[in-house]
Amino acid sequence: MAAWKHASAVLISWGPFGLFLLAVLDSAGLPVVGGVDALLIATSINSPRLAYLGAVWAILGSLAGSLVLFGIARKGGEVLLKKHVGNRRGKLLHAWFEQYGLVTVFIPALSPVPLPMKVPVLCAGALEVRWSYFSSVVAVARTIRYFALAYLALHYGAATFHFLRTHVVEVVTVAVSLTILALATLQIVARRSARRSRAAIMSE
Repeated sequence: MAAWKHASAVLISWGPFGLFLLAVLDSAGLPVVGGVDALLIATSINSPRLAYLGAVWAILGSLAGSLVLFGIARKGGEVLLKKHVGNRRGKLLHAWFEQYGLVTVFIPALSPVPLPMKVPVLCAGALEVRWSYFSSVVAVARTIRYFALAYLALHYGAATFHFLRTHVVEVVTVAVSLTILALATLQIVARRSARRSRAAIMSE
């Protein structure tokens, strides 16, 4: 605990760059549960003028880290993926990804409640999901999450953590609603892409 307090103090002193660094590490497979959220809230409270800039840097860091993990998975393919889906939870997450696709990436990227994201990202890379689709899903989810946290920190200050703990139902409800919207959007995009592919084949 003391080590984390010292590290967080150092990262806060670095401003938005500290958020970027922690977000890269967290999303690249070295998770610090709640670390980026806590640091963004602390930064927003200590330096209100940097709140939304910090959110932007947290988004960029998270996207960069996720793309690193995604790229490694694309290169390693199924061989790398099998190393991470050997246990029961890994197999379950893999099955969920095959059924729901990038929604399994969107949910943990959006939710402030800690959810496993590493395996879905590896699945997306190994199964060669398009870079643009993957990047868009992560960017949208993180944008909503981090800007919302910065907003709450500016309005509730040190009571932000208490607010999140006492409004879990509301937070989960919003997350589920956005997930449903994301699922519908992804299905529409997939259908349009399929139609374009069929049209291209028929025109040849």
